Amino acid sequence: MVLLLMTGVLGACDRQSPPSGQDNAATANISAAVTPDEVPSSGSGTNDTAFKFTLDRGKAGAAAPKFVFVAPGGGDATLQDFTGKPLLVNLWATWCTPCVAEMPTLDAVAGQYAPQGLQVLTISQDTQGAAQVDPFFARRKFTHLKAWLDPENQFGFHYATGLLPTSVLYDANGREVARVIGAMDWQGAEAKALLDETVG
Repeated sequence: MVLLLMTGVLGACDRQSPPSGQDNAATANISAAVTPDEVPSSGSGTNDTAFKFTLDRGKAGAAAPKFVFVAPGGGDATLQDFTGKPLLVNLWATWCTPCVAEMPTLDAVAGQYAPQGLQVLTISQDTQGAAQVDPFFARRKFTHLKAWLDPENQFGFHYATGLLPTSVLYDANGREVARVIGAMDWQGAEAKALLDETVG
């Protein structure tokens, strides 16, 4: 049991422990056990120390939340703006090493699955918002990802995993397919199976 919990924690950041100078409002508790709806990763990623996750299907079929968050360049957005398209929502923060490690694989998948309609939203949980995230994106020069912001951590509270990164896949009807708690190699075989299921 402890080993399974450690597997998840190794590839994720405790949302309650950002470095000094970066507040984090999330107070969700980390589950002490893997439920029957959760499957620990096989650890078969290209970088086993960076990519450790738990796959949770316990909320499959749930509707996407209706929170307002900040679109790239400002302005309001909701997940309902993407109705009719499959969606991958990734919660991350600039201070979270596993989050940063998986971003290049998310960028690659965003380009690869764009012809099938998949939208990839990397929604930052940095409480400093654009001031923290925009310079990060400027340095990284991602081809397909954009800087979406949730400085009030609404999504973090809603998903209540207690860890970053957390990714949630939604089908074209806005219904949850699965969530990935921890960092996944989005170009790996497990991710491909999930993505094909989501866009299929």
